[in-house]
Amino acid sequence: MEALPELYAIFQGEVATVTEYGAFIKIPGCRKQGLVHKTHMSSCRVDKPSEIVDVGDKVWVKLIRKEMKDDKLKLSLSMKVVNQGTGKDLDPNNVSLDQDERKKRTFRDYTSQKITLEAVLNTVCKKCGCKGHFAKECFMQPGGTKYSLIPEEEEEEVAAAGYERVKKTSMVDEPPKKRKKV
Repeated sequence: MEALPELYAIFQGEVATVTEYGAFIKIPGCRKQGLVHKTHMSSCRVDKPSEIVDVGDKVWVKLIRKEMKDDKLKLSLSMKVVNQGTGKDLDPNNVSLDQDERKKRTFRDYTSQKITLEAVLNTVCKKCGCKGHFAKECFMQPGGTKYSLIPEEEEEEVAAAGYERVKKTSMVDEPPKKRKKV
């Protein structure tokens, strides 16, 4: 087997091919090539890798990942953590590489289901009479504004329907009021 560079090793390679998603770099001393994905070409956004590198260019790269996939060894390289003029490692402790990995692994909920929180206590405060908290946790000052929880959508609909019924019955019971001229 060919001698591959160690993980996180820095070396100068030659650009073999440029694609829309990155560039393949020839690794010196072996027949393997590694991919510099366009997200690892620069700390700035790269839309077209062909604007950054051309075939035959010599670039400094850092080996950031070795991965076996379908009995093939895939090598991931990075240009953004290496100074392209001197070959100096700009991320010697691999902090930015770890941050990039964490960004990829962030949790994404694709279920789009409504989240309901069951954190409201099924109790009534003895101090203010509102639902959802105890008297010792009450935020109401004596003689102050009274606050309560926002009602659920279903509760609002029921309350609105009940209000309409009460309004209609009260209009029937009461005679119309006359206005006085002043």
